[in-house]
Amino acid sequence: MYSRRQFLTDALTTTAALTLASRSAWAEPNEPSGVLMTRAIPSTGEKIPVIGAGTSGSFEATVGSDKYERLKEVLKVFFEGGATVFDTSPNYNGADAILGRLLHEGGWRKQCFLATKIAADNLEDAKAQWAGSQRSLHTDRVELLQVHNLRAWRTQLPYARELKEQGKTKYIGVTHYVDSGLEEMERILRSEPLDFIQIHYSANSPKAAERVLPLAQDKGVAVMINRAFDDGRLFARVQNKALPGWAADVGITSWAQAFLKFALSHPAVTVVIPATSRPERQADNLKAGRGPLLTAAQQRELTAIVA
Repeated sequence: MYSRRQFLTDALTTTAALTLASRSAWAEPNEPSGVLMTRAIPSTGEKIPVIGAGTSGSFEATVGSDKYERLKEVLKVFFEGGATVFDTSPNYNGADAILGRLLHEGGWRKQCFLATKIAADNLEDAKAQWAGSQRSLHTDRVELLQVHNLRAWRTQLPYARELKEQGKTKYIGVTHYVDSGLEEMERILRSEPLDFIQIHYSANSPKAAERVLPLAQDKGVAVMINRAFDDGRLFARVQNKALPGWAADVGITSWAQAFLKFALSHPAVTVVIPATSRPERQADNLKAGRGPLLTAAQQRELTAIVA
């Protein structure tokens, strides 16, 4: 006879299978459970982890200070967690030099997909800046070189291409960080061959999804997302609020993870680069790169919560 125990066992097995099937529909293809998801850079097919890190503000530190020691732990958590992408700039008040020193001291440079920027108004200054970046970052090449905030991009983008031809960078791109730059970003995407763009995209600032993100996807350009927390403003909007009821279903245990998964749930997005100087927050950020992503309905609900 079909026993009660057998019935319960079969029921639990069926429920577990349905749960896994539901989650796998939103999991990144070919990624084992619990492993940081990766996505391909369209221009080459190279895969990079979907959670990276920025350095603006967070890596402004003095060598030997308590913050500097915490940043060592941040990098340890970052690389041991399977992440690789670090983004910096020569005009982040010395953050690039701190990152470069830490990568050098920790022996992490070979593990790092290193992105920096050109932030200059003319070619002469750009060349001097690039030379300084190589010294600050303890390297003669980077994985990604970007024109910062579209600054003098008609001059600097050709220079970035020249450096790419010399083997000084593998990829080139352009960046911006507010809605006012989206129209120009769209024009550049339509007229210039790029490997990457870097833009802002968050639950309370989703305008990039209207035109720029779909265009980047159509053009085969990788997308790096900055300001996924809107410089911390999103946390103020959810202060003392409980996570949505569906959070546990997609593996979310913090608002930071929810906001990062919001950005990652757009199919055009390649990597998100939240910045932190705290190891425990770095560990929490990495959790957003594992497990299911958000459905369209969940994204809409999150947008409504922080509106």
